[in-house]
Amino acid sequence: MTFSKIYLQAGRDEAVRRFHPWVFSRAISRYEGNLDDGDVVEVFDSKKKYLATGHYHDGSIAVRLFSFNANAGGPVTPDVPYWTAKLERIRTLRKAIIATSQTNCYRLVHGEGDGCTGLIIDMYNGVAVLQAHSIGMHRERDLITEALKNVFGNELTAVYDKSAETLPDQYGNTVTNGYLFGRTTVPHAVLENGHTFMIDWITGQKTGFFLDQRDNRDLLAKYARDKRVLNAFCYSGGFSVYALQAGASLVHSVDSSQKAIDLTNRNVSANFTEEQLAGRHEAYTDDVMAFLKKHDHQYDVVVLDPPAYAKSLSARHRAVQGYKRLNAEGLRRVAKGGILFTFSCSQVVDRELFYNTIVAAAIEAGRQVRVLHHLSQPADHPVSLFHPEGGYLKGLVLWVE
Repeated sequence: MTFSKIYLQAGRDEAVRRFHPWVFSRAISRYEGNLDDGDVVEVFDSKKKYLATGHYHDGSIAVRLFSFNANAGGPVTPDVPYWTAKLERIRTLRKAIIATSQTNCYRLVHGEGDGCTGLIIDMYNGVAVLQAHSIGMHRERDLITEALKNVFGNELTAVYDKSAETLPDQYGNTVTNGYLFGRTTVPHAVLENGHTFMIDWITGQKTGFFLDQRDNRDLLAKYARDKRVLNAFCYSGGFSVYALQAGASLVHSVDSSQKAIDLTNRNVSANFTEEQLAGRHEAYTDDVMAFLKKHDHQYDVVVLDPPAYAKSLSARHRAVQGYKRLNAEGLRRVAKGGILFTFSCSQVVDRELFYNTIVAAAIEAGRQVRVLHHLSQPADHPVSLFHPEGGYLKGLVLWVE
């Protein structure tokens, strides 16, 4: 199979040689062939030496690379055998990471971190939910589905494509989410560290569940026994379920979305009887900042896990101010000697900036604070050393006097 070719300017190939997965348009010298968005292209240096293969898109990021010469030993053809071999290698790593019968939901493919730029695949107890962030990866969906069937065999019951929301608008508007293989009912029960969660990838956010907080939920459980816990921006109640299972005396779950509160209550009910709960859980549909300001509750553990406040550099300053106000108010609700779990998933707010923002919030709240843990995403959300932008989740566990 013959693919179009892109040649880089002299001296502009170093990033590709260092395995950075993006080729920017300003680095390109010339094109060879007729290119449409999503086409597979081969990338060469100015001396016509092959460097990598990726998907083309007419934009600032012109090529998203998924195969490098140094790894593959030459040009590749992204067919079913190619994707099968790639996914098999990735699954081998996941088996080492998720080495427990108590967890059957995890991220199988994490974009650039797994050498699959523009592709997310989350596994939910036999169901693969695919989310493409590039036209090229979406055009590979049928090949990837066949590869998933080869890799998982009878363990795979369905593949669902949920890409309409994550693709470029003009193309995404032509896409309909749906099953690529098999079919199953939702909500679909999964296990995470022995806890049951009911997943709805059709109507839920992202692929249906925030798998990236698995390790952090488990850490929270170590602090929750006999404690009063506030889970703010609770979405589907993951932190709430862990806290209740760990023996929290009271858990308040807060989210501005009634749909999120319904999800939380459904997941709590999937793990506990009314007798086991004994009034220990209350859910509130309310704006989190409004809730924090109008209630004078003091909690032993507070979780602040807001959605991304900034999706672009132009929104970063406003996002930082939002994180500062939220955390100052949250710190005021932590009882003396209590714990604050605070997070940011805004990629443009890096770890140092987030840390400094929390320092400013602590000063504003007048609380003495010590850092107990620096938190991140789990190992099934790997980050390439050469693409640090993939490390989006950052968090702190703070002891508050």
